[in-house]
Amino acid sequence: MKIYSFPRGGLVFDDPTAPQKNNSVNAFLPAVSVIPLGYSSAGKVFPVVQTGEMVREGMLIGRASGPNAVNVHATVPGRVIRKVSWNDRYGVGNDAIVIRMEGSFEKLGRKEDIYQWKNLSGYDLQRIISDLGIVEMENSGRPLAGMISTARSENEKITLVVRCVFDDPWLAADYALCNERLQAVVEGAAIVAKACFKVTQIIFAVSYHEKELGERLMKEAGNWEIESFLALTGCRYPQRNNRELELALRIFEKKEKQNFGSFLILSPAVLSAANDAVKHKRPILDRYVAVGGSAVKHPQVMKVRIGTRIGELIEQCGGFVEAPYRIATGSPLSGREVMYLDEPVRKNCYAIVAMSKSQAADSAEGRQQNCINCGECRMVCPMGLDPQYIYKRIRTLGIENVRAAGCHGCGCCRIVCPSDLLLSETILEGNQETANG
Repeated sequence: MKIYSFPRGGLVFDDPTAPQKNNSVNAFLPAVSVIPLGYSSAGKVFPVVQTGEMVREGMLIGRASGPNAVNVHATVPGRVIRKVSWNDRYGVGNDAIVIRMEGSFEKLGRKEDIYQWKNLSGYDLQRIISDLGIVEMENSGRPLAGMISTARSENEKITLVVRCVFDDPWLAADYALCNERLQAVVEGAAIVAKACFKVTQIIFAVSYHEKELGERLMKEAGNWEIESFLALTGCRYPQRNNRELELALRIFEKKEKQNFGSFLILSPAVLSAANDAVKHKRPILDRYVAVGGSAVKHPQVMKVRIGTRIGELIEQCGGFVEAPYRIATGSPLSGREVMYLDEPVRKNCYAIVAMSKSQAADSAEGRQQNCINCGECRMVCPMGLDPQYIYKRIRTLGIENVRAAGCHGCGCCRIVCPSDLLLSETILEGNQETANG
């Protein structure tokens, strides 16, 4: 089969400190869970439980208000001991409910009820997905129900894209999930397709070196009455970004002489969560997380309860081999830096990377040098931008006066810069300043 990729830029990214992707282990259940109520910038979630109250596994504990907020559920049974708030290193406010585990589990270790969904309407499916707080499970964690509404309002047909593109070794958790819960991923895609009304076909976009996984997905999709395609993509980072993936799929569309309309691109994690919500009435209680980095003794993919503290997961991986210089959730290329080991695992956390000083991208203070005009950053930018030129203008004119339209922060320019200039960070910060201004 032909391999499809975006036309320019990008790079090959490998990281030997990432965990092996072929299997996962169950993380220990946390004695104390810190259940996030969301970011202050993502809408408001109002607690519906009080300190001292007993909660059940899967019980609603926070009700969403606003289009970007989602309902929050208890991931363990126990007693609410307090509510906490903190600001992260970016100044964003965070709220959480702290639960001390007590009592028996209603879902863990028990055979789950199976609910028939084929006779439900698309609106019924969307309501269940909304009530149970299903989100994108990466990036900003957008509500899946909102994404379905947006897709449904399009004036053309929709093609659902199941994104199994592994251009980053820190996507090991997504691979393990696909490998272990393939049926749930495909059935979740069928559920979302029905909820959207306008989805007429599904594309399984799979990295070419995981062709066998793609064939398994297609075989399972044969059990559902919806047209499906397998598109093998390249592995250059950032092939998984929506823009770069859509560029590759438009080439595939032309070759296959199809009309795919608009794309709704979803990860296997959110599709398996949609399956659990509709088929088992189960909110997001846990997720697969890749835990590793050069500062961690035994990296591994773990199935983790939402609200488990990051430090507890690292302890289960054998602890630190040396003091970490930087800890981030998500890929080290574009992840969110965390300040405290007590910060909890969120629904949108697919990796935890604890880097030693030698591994961290900004590893040595004062290491940055002047730009040598090598042009490496221009060669790898998938948007065709000139990062060194933009960076110099920002340094000359001020961060609030320069905007780089199109930059989506993939970090390619930052990685290849021999002078260790903070190119992507500076450009993104400039975009935010000019947008706010």
